[in-house]
Amino acid sequence: MRWTGGAVLRDRTARLYLSGVVVSGFGSSAMWLAAGIWVKSLTGSDSLAALTTFMMWAPTLIGPLLGTVADRFRRRPLLICSNLATAVLLLPVLAVDSAERVWILFAVLVLYGAGSVVHDAAEAGLIAAAVDGRLLGDFNGLRTTANEGMKLFAPLTGAALFTSFGGPSVAVLDMVSFAVAAGIFALLRVHEEKPVRRAAGDGLLEGARRVWGSPALRPLVLGGAAAMGLAGLNGALVFAVADTVLDRSPAFVGVLYTAQGVGSVLSGLLAGPLLRRLGERGFAAAGVAVFATAAALRMLPYDAAALVCSAAIGLGLPSVLIAAMTAVQRETPDTVVGRTAATASTLMFVPNAVTLAVGAGLVAFLDVRALLLAIGALGLLTALLLTRRTQYPSAAS
Repeated sequence: MRWTGGAVLRDRTARLYLSGVVVSGFGSSAMWLAAGIWVKSLTGSDSLAALTTFMMWAPTLIGPLLGTVADRFRRRPLLICSNLATAVLLLPVLAVDSAERVWILFAVLVLYGAGSVVHDAAEAGLIAAAVDGRLLGDFNGLRTTANEGMKLFAPLTGAALFTSFGGPSVAVLDMVSFAVAAGIFALLRVHEEKPVRRAAGDGLLEGARRVWGSPALRPLVLGGAAAMGLAGLNGALVFAVADTVLDRSPAFVGVLYTAQGVGSVLSGLLAGPLLRRLGERGFAAAGVAVFATAAALRMLPYDAAALVCSAAIGLGLPSVLIAAMTAVQRETPDTVVGRTAATASTLMFVPNAVTLAVGAGLVAFLDVRALLLAIGALGLLTALLLTRRTQYPSAAS
């Protein structure tokens, strides 16, 4: 099994784009944690602090609509403009200095999240056109590695900045990161045809039609939705695992998340070779099986087992997302790849938010070990279903 990530890094377009991902991802990851700390420090409310993450995530719910934007404009200029617009968008949060002004931060975070959805949809189209199709899996894996790598230490940087200089300093860091990313994307050399203008509203359901009618995309997106739903339940149980299973303080959750992040970084590095060896369905199924097994084994009352299982969860879970996005880029016509990618993301990530809330309720009434076993069993069933070769009607072109 030969690692070909080096071929991706030798490609100028892929190398520049990954550099932009690292730079903007650093600022975003720092802001993600600092926003919650900021709101908590001003209001004293845990609920409002938790709401910051939801505000950034909420625009994913209208991903199919936002994805049409990426198909109506050339992707390179759109990436540049979206990064510059996000940098400017953050300016109002510099005025947030009291509980009465927290609403400004919430409003900005919603728009921030919407920009991220448009950015990701534009990326899917740009990369599909600019990167050799044989290297798409490697590219998507390295993108995952870059994102997850930033999450290992950028939040700590954001927290340190907040502690020393306050929330505005983190916002300035994020603004600078987006401005630098825009400059990197401006260096891309990509030939793009003028987008085809379509009737207003014509493409709102096009992404869903492409996903549902494709024999390649439909099982991967459904499997991704199931896996992310189970991941939401698993995430809701992490504090109960630390307390009930391991008899540890809540602070130990940070150690478990770090181990999971290390696993996700490794998953991205292995994605390209494993996709070529196993195929998209096989790679997704193997990853979900690893995730499911690790989730069930978290019931073991040993710190070492918990750390290994957390790393294995990080190793397995990204596989179905990488496989699905690679399939979207490979199977979807350029004119609709943005909205199709955004639709696939919405379908896969909405269950995660729903089951996070459900899991938070279930853990109050059910034993955490029983819930972990249920996650493991359902995850293995999902992996098994992904290996089945079911025929679906093709989407019309």
